[in-house]
Amino acid sequence: MSMTILRMAVGVAVFTSAMALRGQTLSECQQAAQQNYPLIERFDLIGKTTAYTLDNIQKGWLPQVSATAQATLQSDVASWPDNMKPMLLQMGVDFRGLKRDQYRIGVDVSQTVYDGGSIKNQKEMARLQGKVEAAENEVNLYAVRKRVNELYFSLLLIDSRISLNKDLQEVFIANERKLASMLKEGTAAESDYNSVKAERLNVEQQTTNLTAQRNTLKMLLSALCGIEVEKPIMPDETDISDRNNRPELRLIDTQLMLADAKEKMLDSQLLPRLSVFASGFYGYPGYNMFDDMMNRRWSLNGMIGTRLTWNIGALYTRKNDKAKIRLQREEAENLRSVFLFNNNIDRLQQSENIKRYKTLMESDMEIINLRSSVRKAAESKLSHGIIDVNDLVKEINNENAARLQLSIHKIEMLKEMYDLNFTTN
Repeated sequence: MSMTILRMAVGVAVFTSAMALRGQTLSECQQAAQQNYPLIERFDLIGKTTAYTLDNIQKGWLPQVSATAQATLQSDVASWPDNMKPMLLQMGVDFRGLKRDQYRIGVDVSQTVYDGGSIKNQKEMARLQGKVEAAENEVNLYAVRKRVNELYFSLLLIDSRISLNKDLQEVFIANERKLASMLKEGTAAESDYNSVKAERLNVEQQTTNLTAQRNTLKMLLSALCGIEVEKPIMPDETDISDRNNRPELRLIDTQLMLADAKEKMLDSQLLPRLSVFASGFYGYPGYNMFDDMMNRRWSLNGMIGTRLTWNIGALYTRKNDKAKIRLQREEAENLRSVFLFNNNIDRLQQSENIKRYKTLMESDMEIINLRSSVRKAAESKLSHGIIDVNDLVKEINNENAARLQLSIHKIEMLKEMYDLNFTTN
């Protein structure tokens, strides 16, 4: 057993290490977060509680046994009429009558034969109640996916900005070296060199700040997922399903099924119950009243039989009970309509945002090409001494800003896609 556990632990460690080396996908983070979130344990608790409830209901078919002990002192008891006692004494029969103090120790056993489907309906209601609680738990747990989306795409955006900042540093370093060479040759002023160097240091400061923000986001995402998230992988564009498969809708469907089971339970309450029983006791007096009048001794007594009961008390509240179930159905359908209405609004907004980002990305690419061309021309002019360094710095920053806009629009578009996928699935 210990070797098996050791092998499993090693396997988990190897898998975790491999995932850390290749990075973590959004799907892996979402699955890890759901497994790590404490609410996941409630599914097991609901399952066990439902199993115990079903087992208890099934025991309704077992014989019902009750034991009683009774001692009474009665104000009057059955006896022969006074005018008959002299005649009985002449015949040599002494009927003393029953004693006023009476005792019995007994056992009653009853076995249900037909219950009108009550136990079956109770079990179905218990199963559906467990499903309703599990569906409610799934709705609460589903929200974790949105939190993962927020942190994951924020981390991707920070990584993209850090990467662009490194590229920007490389551009400034190249121009810094060029100006250093020109400074030695006397074709550039020291202020020009210092200006470019200051911009490069400013970009390094931004990178330091972004790295600190990244560490905070990484820590939060790792804590939420229960795994060490090092390198989030840029997801591909995802296909959006037209079918709405949200857990809120499954919860409403389950609530409607529970309402149907409650209505069947109302019907079963109107049906008769048939059972067989056995009853026995040891005490005084017994079933043989005449013998007990003479001998006044304890005896064993018993009977067996069958019993048919038909309680029509459920008719008194049946109309109101059915009305309550009808209102529960209407409330569930109203919740469905409200959810689908709000969900549709979210889908329309997210779909329009995706279209907008796609349009922006097309113009972003054109702007980047133009900014890159202007920046290269400015660097060429610098080499020939026909442009001010401040203008070059401005063009470099403009190109970087254009690349940053493209990165932001791309990641925000992907986030909207996965949020839309979250909205529908």
